[in-house]
Amino acid sequence: MNKTVLITGTSRGIGYITAKLFAENGWNVVATMRNTDSKNNLNNYKNIFVTTLDITQPETIAQSINQGIERFGKIDVLINNAAFGQFGLFEATTVKQIEEQFQVNVFGTMHVTQAILPHFRKNKQGTIINISSAAGRIGMPMVSLYSSSKFAIEGFSESLYYELISQNIKVKLIEPGGVDTTFHKTAEEKFAFNEDLADYNNFTQKFLQKFEKMHDGIATPEQVANLIYNAAIDDTDNLRYIVGNDATTWIGARTTLKEFDYIAYMKNLYEV
Repeated sequence: MNKTVLITGTSRGIGYITAKLFAENGWNVVATMRNTDSKNNLNNYKNIFVTTLDITQPETIAQSINQGIERFGKIDVLINNAAFGQFGLFEATTVKQIEEQFQVNVFGTMHVTQAILPHFRKNKQGTIINISSAAGRIGMPMVSLYSSSKFAIEGFSESLYYELISQNIKVKLIEPGGVDTTFHKTAEEKFAFNEDLADYNNFTQKFLQKFEKMHDGIATPEQVANLIYNAAIDDTDNLRYIVGNDATTWIGARTTLKEFDYIAYMKNLYEV
């Protein structure tokens, strides 16, 4: 029997490319998204089942998992991909923006994970792959909400990794830096701005100019999808997988430099 993967957030970007990659390698794919009217071609694949799943709506999570099991017999791998980035000065963000960032990126991931665990325990195996970010390992200005949500995913996944070893269930983290998708366009559209916070203008202008140059060597969605696929099939107990030259550099600095040297390095990088 072919293996089956359930992927959240497959309407575009990394989720869409990953769904196609698994299907083209013979997997059954439960491709979930908030709006199944999305104009992509996933419905054209015989081994892809497209269904509605909003990770902020628990009833759609249970429904999608049950539909996937009914369609393909079982689910072997869960890929928690659905997320978005809330960028901007923290002081400029609203309570609604703060709560929405965590509702989607953190609580949504937790809800989907918790919903699939009984199925994995019944099968005495399974793999959970959480799409994190280099921003989940290093703090960056202007992305405090997104970064903190991914820090939460890192801590959640690492803790869960040890718990689920007892159930023969693997947990893996994918840590991209910048990725050439519409993610940053969406982040720009949601960018938190408050014209009354003029005290930050000098810092903001300098950082944004620097930020534009910090993404040389960013990963393509195909590179991220390939790493996700390899993580699903490599049969190792590896927890973290880094992709992208920028992510490799930043995380390398975080893990090799002493604290004082690392902070000095990042302050210089950000020109603060």
